[in-house]
Amino acid sequence: MTLFSIKKRCLLLCALLAAFSVSAQIQDSLRPDKQEEDQVKYPVLQIKGLFQARYLVGMSKDVDVNGLHHADGSGTSNNFMLKYMRVQVRAQISKRTEVVALANLADFKNDPKSRVLENAYLKYTFSPKLAFTAGQFRPWFGIEETYPIDIIKSLDWSNQYTEFGKLGWTSFQIGLSATGQLQLGEIPFQYAVSVVNGNGKNQINDNDNGKQYSTRLVFGLSKKYNFNVGLNGGIGEVMSKKVYAVGIDLSSMIQFDPKWSLDMQLEAKQATNHVLYNTIDPELRPSNPDQYLIRGAYFLPNLRYEINHKNLSAFELSCRYEYLDTNFRLNSNPRQTITPMFGLEFLKNYGARIQLGVQFDRYKLQVENTSQYNNNLFIVQVQSRF
Repeated sequence: MTLFSIKKRCLLLCALLAAFSVSAQIQDSLRPDKQEEDQVKYPVLQIKGLFQARYLVGMSKDVDVNGLHHADGSGTSNNFMLKYMRVQVRAQISKRTEVVALANLADFKNDPKSRVLENAYLKYTFSPKLAFTAGQFRPWFGIEETYPIDIIKSLDWSNQYTEFGKLGWTSFQIGLSATGQLQLGEIPFQYAVSVVNGNGKNQINDNDNGKQYSTRLVFGLSKKYNFNVGLNGGIGEVMSKKVYAVGIDLSSMIQFDPKWSLDMQLEAKQATNHVLYNTIDPELRPSNPDQYLIRGAYFLPNLRYEINHKNLSAFELSCRYEYLDTNFRLNSNPRQTITPMFGLEFLKNYGARIQLGVQFDRYKLQVENTSQYNNNLFIVQVQSRF
């Protein structure tokens, strides 16, 4: 029995079209100020980029820099690595329409067939209350989807972000999304509703007839402390099996004075691990994929001090704690990761910075010759935004 009948899908499509139609009837959408339009010559092009490189040193015996254990002592224990060489082109082709393309040229070092191209979408904005995005983009399903890698407060994305990307809920996906900002009385409110294929970026076709539907709601509960609460939920169908995902996140920014500030993020998610479920022999796996569940959480505080010197803009201290169990119901082996980081910012808005840190990974059960093995990794990372 499929999760969504044809009737329900038609109703969802009609609802999206109705929203599209209502918003299209907004007066300023039909009758834009021609004088204002004439002042801007379209298209307006904007080019941005990111360079990010690392030096990694493995500090655990027989574990390489990728966290893989080698019982025979082989493996690389130190490595220079080019992580990102991103180029983004944004074309504002009208007052309300933009087209964005983002490519990571560093991915040419791997098989580029399903890599390199990251964002490729068209966005039409009716008003701050409603915008549609179509193409390949990052559907909102948590805090990390709302900002790019170059302003991340730790070493990299959280472990749960990576795993939920494999499941089709986060990272780059192909589909359609509606987003907007509203006021619920005195409470600022943001929403995102997305439908995606759920099988990752740069795919020729969906790998089945199922789709994944997700919603994110964000409530601004305190302007003074920038305290926001996000609620995330998703349902879908993968290989004729129903799947789900839920999550909650909290974020806050406390400004102690003009120089000192503390940014905090707390996020927890749970979902059907349908990727793991589909790797099991059909004769051995249960009929319900919800027997295979993934659960994760992280807490990331980041202390920042604004120096505003001509050669040094700021420094930051962060320490992220993560908990992740990819199959907690049947074969639990949780991974705990602690990543303390120290960063120096030489240009404002992370234009240039150096980060030093250590990543400590601990598993409940260590498995030889796999990545489920305790590991300590030292990292030096440099980046420049342009």
